[in-house]
Amino acid sequence: MKYDDAETIKRILDECRTIAVVGLSSNPMRPSNGVASFMQKKRYKVIPVNPNESMVLGEKAFMNLSAVEEKIDLVDIFRRSDEAGAIVDEAIEIGAKAVWLQEGVIDEAAAKRAAKAGLLVVMDRCWLKDFIKYAE
Repeated sequence: MKYDDAETIKRILDECRTIAVVGLSSNPMRPSNGVASFMQKKRYKVIPVNPNESMVLGEKAFMNLSAVEEKIDLVDIFRRSDEAGAIVDEAIEIGAKAVWLQEGVIDEAAAKRAAKAGLLVVMDRCWLKDFIKYAE
């Protein structure tokens, strides 16, 4: 199964306005920070999910997805591939519309579970690069 379909990417960019960024770092040199900062500039609501942070980009950080009080449209994963499965399972559990595994984050089994649960799935792609390619 492919997880880089242009139509799926466009739907996520258009429909998913509240984005939980798992692994979002307060360090401006980290890719997660640059991508999430760009998301904010494009008027997406960014929710940091990182147990090692309290505030990132002016937003309260949460320990995990289950701790977030509001509805999450997209779960954007900036974690190692071996951690992605548990995050995808939590995204399914909280009723997210979509999961996005960033470049280099690959877990075929987790992607299949998410797709089977009805979530839109993108894997091994950069949200920012695809936004520039498809939305601007």
